[in-house]
Amino acid sequence: MNWLYLALVTVACWGLYGIFLHAGQVGMKDPVLGRYKAFLFVGIAYFLTAVLAPLIILLTSKGMDWNMPPKGMWVSLFAGILGAIGAFFVLLAMGSGAKAGMNPGIVAVSVMSIIFAGAPIVNAIVGIAMHPPKGGLSAIPWQFICGILLAALGGFMVTKFKPAPAPPAAVAAPAEK
Repeated sequence: MNWLYLALVTVACWGLYGIFLHAGQVGMKDPVLGRYKAFLFVGIAYFLTAVLAPLIILLTSKGMDWNMPPKGMWVSLFAGILGAIGAFFVLLAMGSGAKAGMNPGIVAVSVMSIIFAGAPIVNAIVGIAMHPPKGGLSAIPWQFICGILLAALGGFMVTKFKPAPAPPAAVAAPAEK
């Protein structure tokens, strides 16, 4: 069951990613370039986490084989580029929604709901295309297709029917003497 716990940690981290990415963008206090400043720090975090952590593990592993086949390197590099492009477009989507006059918190909820409902659908379809089931497409269980449709419906419903944010707190005017 370790795989499930590890997957749930990823769900929690990625679920919080959009919220904190938006908060970091707002915290830059730069309505024009704040998202790019925030993304710069996302990149630094990726470096610290995705480069230094595995490097330390590899350096401390006894009998580490440093042979890395070119195919594995290039496909992994491509996966990283896809991830970084996706993270960059999260920022662009949030900024575009905010420019359209949407509440920034609602934009973050909508963008992340669409992404997290849509990404598993893309993953499932591409996975099946790359590794077709024995018996062809007719061997795909109806429950799988139903799951894809439910994921799409769930993403739509969370985006369409999200609760309205509370109105901003009124600031009391100073009393005159």
